Amino acid sequence: MQDPYTLLGLSRSASEKDIKSAYRKLAKELHPDHNKDNPRATERFAEVTGAYDLLSDKDKRARFDRGEIDADGNPTAPFGFGGAGGRQGGFGAGAGGGQRGFRHDGFEGPGGDGADIGDLFEGLFGGRGGAGGGFGGGSPFGSRRAPPPKGANIPYRLVVPFTDAATRAAQRVTLSDGKTIELKVPPGVENGQQVRLGGKGEAGPGGFGDAIVTIEIAPHPFFVRDGNHIRVDLPITLTEAIAGGKVKVPTVDGAVMLTIAPGTSSGRTLRLKGKGFFAKNGERGDQLVTVQIDLPAADTPQGIALRERLDGWVDERNPREKLGL
Repeated sequence: MQDPYTLLGLSRSASEKDIKSAYRKLAKELHPDHNKDNPRATERFAEVTGAYDLLSDKDKRARFDRGEIDADGNPTAPFGFGGAGGRQGGFGAGAGGGQRGFRHDGFEGPGGDGADIGDLFEGLFGGRGGAGGGFGGGSPFGSRRAPPPKGANIPYRLVVPFTDAATRAAQRVTLSDGKTIELKVPPGVENGQQVRLGGKGEAGPGGFGDAIVTIEIAPHPFFVRDGNHIRVDLPITLTEAIAGGKVKVPTVDGAVMLTIAPGTSSGRTLRLKGKGFFAKNGERGDQLVTVQIDLPAADTPQGIALRERLDGWVDERNPREKLGL
């Protein structure tokens, strides 16, 4: 592989920020998804990813700068054995191919034959064949390099209207690259719940990270959530409470008609089936409607008329009798 600094268009004094910025720019430009008909771009993507993998690792970068490893991350002279006359010594390069043992410079076995000390180590650490086995180009002990990390995750905050959260209405999310996607509100959604969008984060050597969307359910002027149920207080007139009738009541799906029985008291709760939040199993909660009798203010024309109409009438019941009063 070429010099990693050259591949990324950087000087050796480049900062971590410079390295990350250069890689992100090239990764977006060369990513295979954007260059399906350009095999050279795919090759370049692999090369710049390898360069970033080396330079983003502080230890590897320092070892490369000191000449201890090459651009592929392989030791230039494992265990300190250097080459004679400018040639590289040490162990042979490439797993499963090429000479594996020590070069015989200065190491003579019986009868003058070169002593293949590699055979000794292969007896301890594995055979010659196979990627990662024995002493090869990857690591002196055949250990596998950790897979390259994915790009960073990107956090988002999505405020969802109360009624949309209850009905699971699709929401539009604008990503950092300017693209807009639709997000379906999950069943049983809770305030602060996070939704992961795979591959919608930053680019990285091992692929794109994810987008992490934190959902916030906006409060409503009169609806209140109670688990998967929704509560609402419904004002009714004294006439409607005494005589009964049908009244309009709001729900997250739109207004519906609700029957008020004659003689209904304040505080009575009526149930509207299937008008609440969706549960995780797909079933839906109810809307609980608590009736509140709304009397007119005493100094209004309606209040004065009501007082005159009731003048002389006394309700002799004791509604607090059940309380022992």
